[in-house]
Parts: sequence; C-alpha cells; structure tokens
Amino acid sequence: MKKLWISAFVPLVLLSLFATGCGGGASAQGNDTGPTPSQVVPDFDANHFKVDHPERFALVKAGEHFSAPELNATGVVSPDVSRQVPVPSLASGRIVEIDARLGDTVKKGQLLFKVRSTDIASAYSDYRKAVKNEELTKIQLDRAKLLYSNGAVAKSAVEVAQNAEDDAQVDLDTSIEHLRLLGSDPQHPTGIVAVYAPVSGTITDQQITDASGVVALTPPNPFTISDLSHVWVICDVYENDLAQVHVGEYAEVHLAAYPDRVLQARISNILPIMDPNIRTAKVRLEMENPGLMRIGMFVAATFHGLNAEKRATVPSTAILHLHDRQWIYTPAGGGVFRRVEVRAGNTLPDGTQEIASGISPGDQVVRNALVLQNTVEQ
Repeated sequence: MKKLWISAFVPLVLLSLFATGCGGGASAQGNDTGPTPSQVVPDFDANHFKVDHPERFALVKAGEHFSAPELNATGVVSPDVSRQVPVPSLASGRIVEIDARLGDTVKKGQLLFKVRSTDIASAYSDYRKAVKNEELTKIQLDRAKLLYSNGAVAKSAVEVAQNAEDDAQVDLDTSIEHLRLLGSDPQHPTGIVAVYAPVSGTITDQQITDASGVVALTPPNPFTISDLSHVWVICDVYENDLAQVHVGEYAEVHLAAYPDRVLQARISNILPIMDPNIRTAKVRLEMENPGLMRIGMFVAATFHGLNAEKRATVPSTAILHLHDRQWIYTPAGGGVFRRVEVRAGNTLPDGTQEIASGISPGDQVVRNALVLQNTVEQ
C-alpha cells in the first residue's frame, strides 16, 4: 500500500514543478515584450566638414554686381524650310545623266539631270491622235457649213459639227501642253526628259544616282534646292529655363568653328511641344547667313534677360568644380565649414566670377576652395 502511494505521489510532484517552470518562463517572456527604448542618432550632413585649424583658410566677403540674366544653350544650323524648293522628276523612268551634285550652287534654269522615260512615247501618241481627230472634225465642219449654205442640212448639223471641232481642238492643245511639260518638242519628240533648276540656291538633298529609277512627282524628290542666305538655328531649352526666352528678342550666336565671331539672331518661334525624354523645347532662331554658317554646324546661343539683377561675386578660386557641379565653402562656426552648391555665371574683368544662385552678396566664403577640399579628403 505504501509503495502504491509513493508511485502516485511522485508524478504529481513532477507535474507541479513542470507547471511552475512554464508559468515562470511565460512571466519572464511577458516582461520582455514591451517596447524597446529607441536611441536617437544625430543626423550626419555630408556637406558639413570640421577641420582642426580653421584659421588657416582665408575668408573673403562676396561682392555685389548688377547684370542681366543669361541663358546658354546649344543649337544646330538648319536650312529655312520656307526657302527650300523640291525638284521632282517630271516623268517616270531611269536616270541617264546627272549634271549637279549635293552641295553644288546652281542657277535658275541650269540643267540638273535627265530621265529616259516611256511617258514621252505615250504623250506623243496622244498628240498624234489629237491631230488626226482635229483634222477630221475640221473637214466635217467645213462640209456641214457647205451643205447648210445650200440648204441641204439644218443648222443643227452645223452646230454639232462645230462642237466636235471645238472638242478636238481642246484635246490637241492639251496633248501639246503635256509634251511641253515633259520638256519635249511636239515637232521633234524624244524619250529623254531634261529637268532644270526652278530657282537659284544650293543643293541640300540628293536622292538619285546614275541609272536609278524615279517616279514622276512622287517623293522622295531627286533634289532639294535651298536658299542659304538666311538660316535657322534650332536650340534645345530646358523646361525650367523657358521663362527667360521670349519670341521677338535677340540672342547671341557663337560658332564653334569661329569662336571670335559673335552673330545676332532673332527668336522667331518656341515649339509648343516638349521632348518627353529630356524635357526640352525647340527654340528657333532666324538670322542672315554671313557666309560662314553651314548646315549641321554646332553653335552656342546666349539669351539675355531684359532686367538687371543683383548677384554675388567671388574670386574664381572660391568655386570648386566637383562631379559636374559647382560648390563653395562658407564658415558655419566652431571650425565647421559648409559646402554650398551654386550656379556660377560670367567671369568679370577683375578676376571674380558671378554667382547666379546659392549665396548672397556679403556672405563669407573660403577664398581657395580646392585647398580646403584637399584637406578634408586627407
């Protein structure tokens, strides 16, 4: 009986100890489920730099300068489309002779190319038929008039014959004009069609070669003649800078091939469609060609504002060119310098440079930004 009681008591004790341990673990675990205290870490500004000896870096006060805002943009010389004249082929056929080339300067009436065409044979056939029909209707009209004068036919017969003669004459005149349009003499027809320059100018486009085929009055046109005495300059202006560009104002044009020449061009149009990829609008400048500008030439255009603005000026050494941007250093106190991004402008005769944005006149800046930058990197 005693053994039986012990064997029943031991499992009860073990079960009680197991329940007590589980309850303690749950209680301990419950104490750790609260919010963990957060630790605030001060923000680190990559444009703040602390140096050990700030007195080694000389400071200078930004000056003041009044100037009109400027906007620089790149452009390409293009022909004035209103001064371009296409030269189509008047007949379908094969090119047998080319008397002008791309880039040549031609005069009005100058021979450009020749085409061997079967259109001449068809037009001459229509011409010969029209001649025979007109001769026949003329004979019938004379016969009707003779019979009417003798009272053999009614007047209506004469009127019908006269109408037939008029129609035949119209067909004859049309066939003659067709031959002349193709450049062929009705009395001496030939299968070669000659095409002449309709205006004077420079050939800016050529779409034919020897023995190539052409279709009458169908693009692409064999030649395009352009008057290059006036040209266009097409510039790309970013969306944020469009407020500085106005139709009717003038801009300075600098040629990459002739850096010492400065030309004037008038803003004639700002395209109302933006390029969705680079967010720019096409700005068209019209100008007279002094003889230096060629199609496809790169230029730099400078747009000037109307009202002068107050801008800061700093020594050129105070501007740091880093990662395609421009920076300057200003003191922040306690040996700390702050790097500020700026937008530099023109260089002035006294060796200083305009600052369009970033600082104001009177601000303190480091005179030699490159020396401070090298010290920070070390």
